[in-house]
Amino acid sequence: MADLFNASESEIRDGNTMDVYFERTNRILESRGIAGVPVWAEFTGSSLPRGWDWAVFCGLQEVLNLLEGKPVSIHSVPEGTVFRPRTDNSVRVPLMNLYGAYTDFGEMETAILGMLCQPSGIATAAARTKIAAKWKTVLAFGNRRMHPAISGVIDRSAYIGGCDGVSSKIGGEITGTTPVGTVPHALMLMMGSNDTAFKAFDEVIEPEVPRIMLIDTFSDERTAALDACRSVKNLKGVRLDTPGSRRGNFRDLINEVRWELDMYGYKDVEIIVSGGLDEDSVAAIADTCVSSFGVGTSISNAPTLDLSMDIVEKNGKPLSKRGKFGGRKYTYRCPHCFEMGVSLSPDDDLKCHCGSMMDMIEVPVMKDGVKVGPDRSPSEIRESVLKQVKQISEL
Repeated sequence: MADLFNASESEIRDGNTMDVYFERTNRILESRGIAGVPVWAEFTGSSLPRGWDWAVFCGLQEVLNLLEGKPVSIHSVPEGTVFRPRTDNSVRVPLMNLYGAYTDFGEMETAILGMLCQPSGIATAAARTKIAAKWKTVLAFGNRRMHPAISGVIDRSAYIGGCDGVSSKIGGEITGTTPVGTVPHALMLMMGSNDTAFKAFDEVIEPEVPRIMLIDTFSDERTAALDACRSVKNLKGVRLDTPGSRRGNFRDLINEVRWELDMYGYKDVEIIVSGGLDEDSVAAIADTCVSSFGVGTSISNAPTLDLSMDIVEKNGKPLSKRGKFGGRKYTYRCPHCFEMGVSLSPDDDLKCHCGSMMDMIEVPVMKDGVKVGPDRSPSEIRESVLKQVKQISEL
């Protein structure tokens, strides 16, 4: 049987996924006897994609897992930090600083950036969708749009960003949550009718699984919603995944279903919607009677943050490539508006444009290959993110 194309964990740790020029660089440095020279490298970004004015820093825990045991030290803003890009086009603010011999971590640059850029984009899209939903339930349904090897990364990032549930088993294991989902249209098609499928689900699936029936396979959504109510005793909700070619005015369709359910005494049955939703389309119906949104591609396929790694100090002396600012820097953030600042000193007095004094926000997270402090759970990080996102959304 042929192998799948995804890299195994050992291949990532062994550097098989790196850009090949990093391995060549190490060989040259070793041949010239300067492999052990210590450097500071910083991880920064400039503008954000899609005109976003803030983002969520995500992926740090996996980076620490990757580098654990290597003779490097890391200072970073905490995972889940909400930050704004610099607006004055000056010095870039490090989200993470790494210290060690370049040959001890240089080959991991490709992997480290991938572990930060993509998760941060997904977490940011999830957070923005949560705001758009007016804090109603948002479920991450996007794994089918991306390679299965990164399902856990997608679900963890979406959950940390604010999604209330994830759909894959591995995502549930990583986030410490129970995977959520209803049924695919395939069940109704295979069973031959809505009623037969609804009853079979109710008879076969464990009672602790919420009874939420998909109602757009064969018939009018109003009719199918009532069929579901009559077929399943403890029905929790109905899901509308109506394709765009059949939706018309989605708000009106949602309100029609709600009216029909209420008129026949099913006021406690919730309405869940899914199917091609994004931040804008969620916002357009967030004030309706919808209780939950299943959002897929727009979160899982979110644009990545364009972060880069740059050496800024070698053997205790500042240096940098053209266009970058040399020297080991310390990261500050305004506690009010989350504007970022930077200084060459860890105890500087930086004032934000809004008038508030900034806090030095970076913390040590790894010392000589040993993690500093206990791992934070995805739920703990998510709680912190939601608190910050609510604050920034009210500015």
